[in-house]
Amino acid sequence: MIEGIKITPLKQVEDERGKVMHMLRNDAESFTKFGEIYFSTVHPDKIKGWHLHSKMTLNYAVVLGEIKLVLFDARNDSKTKGEVQEFFLSKKNYKLVSVPPGIWNGFMGIGNETAIVANCADLPYDDTEIKRKSAFDKEIPYNWNKNITNKVFD
Repeated sequence: MIEGIKITPLKQVEDERGKVMHMLRNDAESFTKFGEIYFSTVHPDKIKGWHLHSKMTLNYAVVLGEIKLVLFDARNDSKTKGEVQEFFLSKKNYKLVSVPPGIWNGFMGIGNETAIVANCADLPYDDTEIKRKSAFDKEIPYNWNKNITNKVFD
């Protein structure tokens, strides 16, 4: 597990009318402060990545569809520097993944429908604190077309 990543099981309350999908509360261990919430869509087999925030903590949950979220630890002071980690997130595997600053991250739509990813970040978006790379940048040791062995479902 990459140092500093938090996985929080999330509650879903369902009845005949639909469901409530909890994401983040101000009394949750993973909550620090509110910056902004936004939703990102990704189509099947499409990739959004790589990007890295120098200050912002991300809190991802998938409310519709399925994604493969991939993280790469580029922090010089981290015990897990150089590690890659995959998460498969969906309504069935409904979890909050909290990603601290300094972690390259990206996600790919999997399954048959467009996925909706919610991010409740601890800071408002600031274009000056984000870095971007191609999804196929050779500096990150990950092949989006192959599975790796350290899949995390729980």
